[in-house]
Amino acid sequence: MEHHASESASAGGNNSGWERRLIEQAVLANVTEQRRARRWRTFFRLLAIGGALLVALWVFLPEALNLGGHHPGGRHTALIDMDGVIDSGGPVTADGVIDALRAAFKDTGTAGVVLRINSPGGSPVQAGLINDEIRRLRVEHPNIPLHAVIEDICASGGYYVAAAADRIYVDKASLVGSIGVLMDGFGFTDLMNKVGVERRLLAAGENKGFLDPFSPMSETQRAHAKKMLSSIHQQFIDTVKAGRGQRLKDAPELFSGLVWTGATSIELGLADELGSVRSVARDVLKAEDIVDFTRRETLPERLAKRAGIAAGQTIARSIGAGGEALRLR
Repeated sequence: MEHHASESASAGGNNSGWERRLIEQAVLANVTEQRRARRWRTFFRLLAIGGALLVALWVFLPEALNLGGHHPGGRHTALIDMDGVIDSGGPVTADGVIDALRAAFKDTGTAGVVLRINSPGGSPVQAGLINDEIRRLRVEHPNIPLHAVIEDICASGGYYVAAAADRIYVDKASLVGSIGVLMDGFGFTDLMNKVGVERRLLAAGENKGFLDPFSPMSETQRAHAKKMLSSIHQQFIDTVKAGRGQRLKDAPELFSGLVWTGATSIELGLADELGSVRSVARDVLKAEDIVDFTRRETLPERLAKRAGIAAGQTIARSIGAGGEALRLR
């Protein structure tokens, strides 16, 4: 009996040890698998982060460093692009173009500057600032010519800038002109009356609600707006005449706001010749190497600008600024 009990105890101990070892092996295998899985997850996360960083560097590093593609040394044609609406919060700003112009004229290898324009117009203030800077730089650097090359469109504010160039080159199908000023917006007073909505505008100053789209416009206010437009239009006309001089034809429709093809613009004296960036660099400036000096906004600058625009709009609404926008278009 005792011997049998001893054998049973020994068998029970062996069974218990075997189960314990099996459990330990299972736990160890599970821990090992979890560690392996964590290592792979970490690896793939690092791989994803590395890939994202590479993409970010490839996309944003050139603009973060504000690289316009230009390089030091070598005689070249300096290219500056004006592509889009001219506006302090838009794709073309006076600060951006002026910085690029100054860098291009300062570069010792610049044989000449080409301003490539694709713009329907925009702010008269921004366009005027660029025009003034071009004229200043041409006086400061008399041996470096600046030519404007118009591709698809150069209207209104775009032409305001182009008028400061030594010569203007176009494609025969380019759209050129629109020398005029407009103020556009909407009026909702009749609609509000129909739906029974009352506009409650409290203001100090009888014309503080001037151009408010939800208030009627008086004849006095309308006359004042037209007077402002006429004044700015005359500034535009004077700038074009100063830039183009005797090349302009004596045509009554020249400053009427009409747009012409590139071929017709040459006949009217608004442009000089047919040409492209490459042909001007090669045949006029004799410097085929084209170096891009266009200033690209950095990502922080774009974010700051958007924040500034949003803040400005909030302030404008708080002081009752109207919905109309003044544009050279």
